[in-house]
Amino acid sequence: MNYITLFNQQTVPVASIPEINYFEFLELNTGFIRGHKERHCVNYFGCIENEKVKLYCCIADDLTHEIFVSSSIVKTSSIYASFTSRCLCFEKFEREIHENFGIKYNDHPWLKPVRYAHNRSDKNKTIANYPFYSIDSEELHEVGVGPIHAGIIEPGHFRFLCNGEQILHLEIQLGFQHRGIESLFLEKKKINQRATLAENIAGDTVIGHTSAFSYLWESLCGFNTTNDIAFARTLALEIERIAIHTGDLSAVCTDIAYQLGSSVFGRLRTPVINFFQEWCGNRLSKSLVRPGCNLFPFTPTLAIRLTDILNAFEPDFTEMVTELFKLPSALSRFERTGVVSQEDVLSLGTVGPSARMNALNRDIRLSHPFGLWKNIKHDPIIKHHGDVYSRVQIRKEEVIQSIQYIRTLIENIPECTTYENVLEKPKPDSFVISLIEGWRGEICHCAITDSLGELKMYKIKDPSFHNWLALALAVRNNEISDFPICNKSFNLSYCGHDL
Repeated sequence: MNYITLFNQQTVPVASIPEINYFEFLELNTGFIRGHKERHCVNYFGCIENEKVKLYCCIADDLTHEIFVSSSIVKTSSIYASFTSRCLCFEKFEREIHENFGIKYNDHPWLKPVRYAHNRSDKNKTIANYPFYSIDSEELHEVGVGPIHAGIIEPGHFRFLCNGEQILHLEIQLGFQHRGIESLFLEKKKINQRATLAENIAGDTVIGHTSAFSYLWESLCGFNTTNDIAFARTLALEIERIAIHTGDLSAVCTDIAYQLGSSVFGRLRTPVINFFQEWCGNRLSKSLVRPGCNLFPFTPTLAIRLTDILNAFEPDFTEMVTELFKLPSALSRFERTGVVSQEDVLSLGTVGPSARMNALNRDIRLSHPFGLWKNIKHDPIIKHHGDVYSRVQIRKEEVIQSIQYIRTLIENIPECTTYENVLEKPKPDSFVISLIEGWRGEICHCAITDSLGELKMYKIKDPSFHNWLALALAVRNNEISDFPICNKSFNLSYCGHDL
C-alpha cells in the first residue's frame, strides 16, 4: 500500500505513512481526485527533513469518512511536474510549497507568492513587487482597490482588469496579514500559549480554530474527549455560526443599500455574541475552549438565558429574512450575480458554503464527523445556482438550522467532569489531522511530533485558503459595482489565509 488510511482526529505513527517516489506520489494523489467529486485535498504541505523537503498530501473521501495520507521526499535542486497541471485544486498548496522551500515546477500555471512568509525561500520576492497579470490594450483599464480600504476591513489588494464597467479579470493579492502563526506554534511550549494562538488565527472563527487545535492536541495526548467538553464545543460552534451568518446578512444588506435589513440583522447579532460574555467572560468567546478541560461548564441557568435570547431572536430574524427575500430590489442584486459554476466549484476544491452554493455536498459535520456530530443526523444546506442569492440563502437557512440544533442540545445538558492533570505528554514521532466545520467551512490543523513528543510541524488551513480563487472567478463578466456584494457574500478571511 502506497498510502495510509486514517480518520478525523486519529493519531498515527509518522513512520506508518508510506514514503514513495515523487512520480508515484503525483499519480496517486491526482488520481484520487480526478473523477471523484466526493474527494478533495484537505492539506498538502512540506517540512524540512535532513536538508530535503518531505511532502505530505492528505485527501479526504466524503462518503467513506476516510483520509488518505502519503508522503514523498523531494530535493530543492530538482524540477518537478506539478499536481496543479492535472488538478487545479492543488494550485495554492503548490504555490505555498514553492514559496516556502523553493521547490520548482515546470508546468505550474500560476507560480506566484502566497503570503510572503518571514522564512520564505526567496527574500527577493516582496509584497511590493508582486507580478500582477496584465493585458496591454487601449480599450482596457486597471482598477486597484486596497490594501488599505475605506471600511474597517483587513488589508488585501484587488486588481481589476475592466472593459468599461465590466470585469474581465480579478487578481487578489494577499499576505499583508502574515504573522508567522505556524512558527509560533513551534516556539511556544505552554498549552495556553498555543490555545491563545489558535484563538487568534481568525478573530471571527475563535471557536472553530480553537476546537480544531484542542481535538488535535487531545488526540496526540491520548485523551478521550469527555461528553461535557464535546457538548460545550458543539454548542459554541453553532452559536458562532448564528452570530457570524447574521452579521453577514447585515453586511450584505449594507452593500445593496437596504438600511432596514442592515440595522435589524446587526441588532440581532449583538445579543448572540454577547451571550459568550455571560458564558465565559469574553464576547468573542476567547478562553472558552481549551484542550483537556471544560473551564466554563454550560449550566441549566445558561440554558434558560440562551433560550430567552433565541426566543427573542427567532421571530425577528424570520420576519426580516422574509421581507428581504421578497424585496424586488434586493433580489435583482442577488440573483444571477457572482455566479460560480459547478464545474469551477469542483475544479477549485472549494469548501463550506462556497461548495454547497452549487450542489457540492461538502460539510465536515456529515463527511468526517467530530465531537457530538458523530451522533447527530446532520443535513447540509445545499443550493444549486452558485450566485449571491444561493450564498445568502445558505446563511439564512443555516441560522435556522443551528437554532434547532441548539434547542435540542440544551434539553440534555451533560454533567461536568472533574479534571486532574489529565493531559499526558504528546506521543512521539506521530502524525494527526483535525477537521472542523466552521461557519466558513472546513478548518484543518495537522501536527507532526519529533522523537521527544515536541511539535516538529504544525500546519493550519483556514477554509478561505480554498475559496479566494472562487471569488475571483465569481466577479468575471459582472459590473465592478457588483464586487462589494460578491465579496461580502463569500466573506473570506484575510488573516486566516495569511496566518
